[in-house]
Amino acid sequence: MRQALALLLACLMAGALSPRAAWAETLRWLQQSDIHSLDPYSLNETTTLSLLGNVYEGLIRRDSSLKIEPALAESWEQLTPQHWRFRLRQGVTFHNGNPFTAEDVVFSFRRVLAEGSDLAGRIPPGTEIEKVDDHTVDFRTPQPSPTLMAEWASWYIMDEEWARENGAEAPTPRSVSGESFASLNANGTGPFKVVERVPGEGVTLAPFADWWDEAAHNLTEVIYRPVPDGAARVKALLDGEAELIQPVPVGKVAAINESEDATVMAGPELRTIFLGMDQQRASVLGDPEGRRNPFLDARVREAVYLAIDVERIKRQVMGNLSTPAALLISPFLYKPAEEMKRPAYNPERARALLAQAGYAKGFDTQLDCPRDRYLNDQDLCLVIAAMLGEVGVRVTPAIRPKDAFFEKVLAPRYETSFYLFGWLPSSFEPSNVIQNLMLCRGEGPQAHGRFNLGGYCNPEVDRLAAELRVEQDPDQRRAKLDKIFALVAGDWAYVPLHQQGLAWGVSERLEIKQRADDFVVLSKARLR
Repeated sequence: MRQALALLLACLMAGALSPRAAWAETLRWLQQSDIHSLDPYSLNETTTLSLLGNVYEGLIRRDSSLKIEPALAESWEQLTPQHWRFRLRQGVTFHNGNPFTAEDVVFSFRRVLAEGSDLAGRIPPGTEIEKVDDHTVDFRTPQPSPTLMAEWASWYIMDEEWARENGAEAPTPRSVSGESFASLNANGTGPFKVVERVPGEGVTLAPFADWWDEAAHNLTEVIYRPVPDGAARVKALLDGEAELIQPVPVGKVAAINESEDATVMAGPELRTIFLGMDQQRASVLGDPEGRRNPFLDARVREAVYLAIDVERIKRQVMGNLSTPAALLISPFLYKPAEEMKRPAYNPERARALLAQAGYAKGFDTQLDCPRDRYLNDQDLCLVIAAMLGEVGVRVTPAIRPKDAFFEKVLAPRYETSFYLFGWLPSSFEPSNVIQNLMLCRGEGPQAHGRFNLGGYCNPEVDRLAAELRVEQDPDQRRAKLDKIFALVAGDWAYVPLHQQGLAWGVSERLEIKQRADDFVVLSKARLR
């Protein structure tokens, strides 16, 4: 009897990567990287926010077509252009049984704005909150804010009592040394609760029986594991040891689709991948000789742009899972992007521009890249370095795991001269791209341009953006957006590469919907 129990226990402990018969309702989800933290304000990054969106919830949420629908707020109204009232859902409890009330919204509002939060930009600067009663809160903005709640689907509400009891009143900074209570534990209102998180090894989730909404899933457990090696993720899927993998390496798409046990769910993603350049420092970063920063010259930035063959990247690196881009926003979010023509690949013109700028013999630079964040990011970085080498720009790729990459290039350090980055606007509005990437960089967690890593700055862009923030007429908003995007393109501020495609490997046993923001929604996932 003891031997039989020991054998059963061993089988259960091995369930993370066990044959399909082990748990009929366990979803094994393999990603190329681990989530950063369970603290929902630590890092503004899709991989982390996607998993946490099954544990925590916002006042609103997005449906499968990304339209706004009620969540913890059951309704809202705009009393004046600067005054919004949200009526909260009653009868909602957190995973530990605490009731959800207006006090939790007020606490979460202040916490997301506190030092250390990476999501302070979810709240427009100057916004004030007021508790009206236990299930009503008001927001007042200093100016009309037509897109006030557009980013709130991933502003997750936390339990004030739980946070205070466990010393988690303040957000866990992205760069903190060691783990905090909130980075290892969670207490949301969502359809799944955290059973365990082991940093570097993954997260185990279980259904929350008292979720306020109707759960359409049939899962008894979700096991999320980081598996950096793409071939290993594919093997686990084809061997029946995983039901969902993200992303599928582009070279393995055909093999999965040819199998009888799995398929690749592919579709357009709203994220734009691009190159950014240091346009703030006078001299080369870290250069003891203080040589002039070449990226300050618009001719150099244009040369970099013209030296990149995005069609070759699409074919050879992305396996046709990309759409070359002329702007930093998808045409699905900003229709004029469809009409924009990207300047043609022109290495001869690139060499001429470098010579005009005083770099006839080229120059040396480092390209900072992650290796486990975007689709084929490491290969993309290497190919870009080779392309630039063909026009005389000698690039040393510096490829790091995503956490180390983000720590280096994001605020407050901004230690990069040249970098590969991706942006998916959390509001699904073009104004989000402008506020975060195109405005002169300010200071503080709510500052505009906080993800403008290269420090690009055009006062006319800032002026038009200030008008855009309060403009409610659709035609006027469109006109201002057009001007801003034209100015940024004319400055050669960035090098848009492509909107990458989604590639999920899905077992034939799994029914799940793919969203264009790459969020995995487990509440409607089903295993056959």
